Amino acid sequence: MHIGCPTEIKAQEYRVGLTPNAAREAVTHGHTVSVQAGAGKGAGFDDADYVAAGAHILDTAEEVFAVADMIVKVKEPQAVERKMLREGQLLFTYLHLAPDPEQTHDLLASGCTAIAYETVTDTSGGLPLLAPMSEVAGRLAPQVGAWTLQKANGGRGVLMGGVPGVGPAKVVVIGGGVVGTHAARVAAGMGADVTVLDRSLPRMRYLDDAFSGLFKTSYASAGNTAELVAEADMVVGAVLIPGAAAPKLVTRDQLSTMKPGAAIVDVAIDQGGCFETSRATTHDDPIYDVDGIMHYCVANMPGAVARTSTIALGNATMPFMLALADKGWRQACEDDPHLLAGLNVHAGTLTYYAVGKALGIDVVAPNLALKQ
Repeated sequence: MHIGCPTEIKAQEYRVGLTPNAAREAVTHGHTVSVQAGAGKGAGFDDADYVAAGAHILDTAEEVFAVADMIVKVKEPQAVERKMLREGQLLFTYLHLAPDPEQTHDLLASGCTAIAYETVTDTSGGLPLLAPMSEVAGRLAPQVGAWTLQKANGGRGVLMGGVPGVGPAKVVVIGGGVVGTHAARVAAGMGADVTVLDRSLPRMRYLDDAFSGLFKTSYASAGNTAELVAEADMVVGAVLIPGAAAPKLVTRDQLSTMKPGAAIVDVAIDQGGCFETSRATTHDDPIYDVDGIMHYCVANMPGAVARTSTIALGNATMPFMLALADKGWRQACEDDPHLLAGLNVHAGTLTYYAVGKALGIDVVAPNLALKQ
């Protein structure tokens, strides 16, 4: 199979879909790899690193898309990239289709087959290709939130850990999954007073046991959420429904109950965000103000630490990428139901129920799409 990796073109996105190590593995398996010139530069990989791994360097994205049987990326294809996709081509990347009807319709029109990192599953019910970026984003959330809280950025001017005689920042994390756990752990490590909200009692028991009271937990009822949000200096949105649009858990009306200059960090923005007032921003201009509440809603937070993120993502995606290349997508998905769960689009049909429900599009079951 011919595997292609173009340069990411989303604003301030420095990650790359294929590391030199992954390229070398693919070449060792007998595949051809083409990488766009400069694709790895933002993550600290030179073209020479890919050449040493056995890959070919092509000058433009158009060339990469034209020769590749499978396109491996990080972020969802942008409009200009979607025009380069063709019938029968395989796309393997993050998609986040539920809040993105334009991308969804373009992928359907292209006739390509698209497998989304964020809906591939594992035997424990986890999301192994989303987890490494969730870990990165979760650990970044308190860091960028602390920056947002600085007075020069419009925040309350509150130090996360306080100082002797002055209390720490109050941080509320909505969601106790991968993102929320890592966000809470780092925020507590910075000295903040942290509470994690979740609806799963077993998950809260696990957090209490695993972290020995490093942070508090609370049941995510509407009342508890409203009360804690009103008291918070920072609120981190860390709620995920796999493949679906994120639920809006904090309304615009609730902003009036929050402290002026409080910070919101919406890590769920890739799936539409879990605050009613959220809209995607970039690293160029990450913060905006709604009713005196500072919003940080960068849609590709891990791109800020591109080298760490690229290597972590490459470690997770490589086995799946090799399976798709070695066997072809049909056989690979037939052999692995967890990879089949990643199938979102095939030959003009939508194959992921949560996306169809969010966008009002008919869905074909993925196992039936294998036969098309």
